[in-house]
Amino acid sequence: MSESDRVTQSRTQTSGGTAARRLTNTQKRTCAPEQANAPNLRLPCAELDAFVDYLRVEKGLAANSVVSYHRDLKEFVAHLHELGRDLGEVGREEIRSYLILLYRRGLRARSVARHLVSLRNFFRFLVKERGVRTDPTAEVEAPKLGADLPHYLSIEEVDKLLEAHDTSTPAGLRDKAMLELLYATGMRVSELVSLRQDNLDLNLGVLRCLGKGGKERLIPVGKAALRAVESYVQRGRGSFLKKPGAPYLFLNHRGDRLSRVGFWKILRRCGRRAGVVIGLTPHVIRHSFATHLLERGADLRSVQVMLGHSDISSTQIYTHVLMERLKQVYRTHHPRA
Repeated sequence: MSESDRVTQSRTQTSGGTAARRLTNTQKRTCAPEQANAPNLRLPCAELDAFVDYLRVEKGLAANSVVSYHRDLKEFVAHLHELGRDLGEVGREEIRSYLILLYRRGLRARSVARHLVSLRNFFRFLVKERGVRTDPTAEVEAPKLGADLPHYLSIEEVDKLLEAHDTSTPAGLRDKAMLELLYATGMRVSELVSLRQDNLDLNLGVLRCLGKGGKERLIPVGKAALRAVESYVQRGRGSFLKKPGAPYLFLNHRGDRLSRVGFWKILRRCGRRAGVVIGLTPHVIRHSFATHLLERGADLRSVQVMLGHSDISSTQIYTHVLMERLKQVYRTHHPRA
């Protein structure tokens, strides 16, 4: 399977939907009120609404995936408005010229491929549900994607990150617990900040995680992470609690659920204190989790389950990381390398 096919599979496959038909009748929003009943497809906010609801309701995509689709398609629609074109008039050359424009804006091949996936699925939906005659993306070739190996941290760098907290403060206890849990489970940052208190069983050492598309998985949690979370719950969380019964495990200073952006800020501060700055993101912690497991003999299928990958091809990239590391060890240490 090619990389572009995996990108397409990872986002969604298109088919018809009742949600789209309901929205056809209601015409939820338009960009220009005077064109709400226009017969053409200019300013197609209603079409975008129908497609977004189809992704959310019928395909069951995660909120972040839906937002990504909507953002990509709004950019394309804005481009069409500048050209004075309708969706029904878009052909293969218009799609190609738009992709070239994205390259000129500085987007990398992987990002351009994502835009093309959004357009493919949108136009397939329009053909099936909204009367557009042809799919202009059908004969457009996806960008060639290189094998970008995921960046990960060494065990020494991870140790520095996990120790770079002042655990005498509630914020330090919380930040340490979040980082320990992120590295111990390989969760996505959106999954981490969405954790509820009853998702983690401290006695059994098991975490119930709700992943992409509402899919639930169970992940074992190591003792170090369990101790850090228990310390935060007992000595730190109460300082953030502004109203009784708050369900989320990790709270901000207003007593609300900590946001993804809030955790990014915490990670950056932690990285500066630990001297681990270059390329540090929550996903790098996830990559480190998977790579360190495989280095120590974990089987690929188990890592796939813990990461929540629906396709094992998404997990296989970590085997390439290990091979590159073996090559580097060989070149460094073999006398005739």
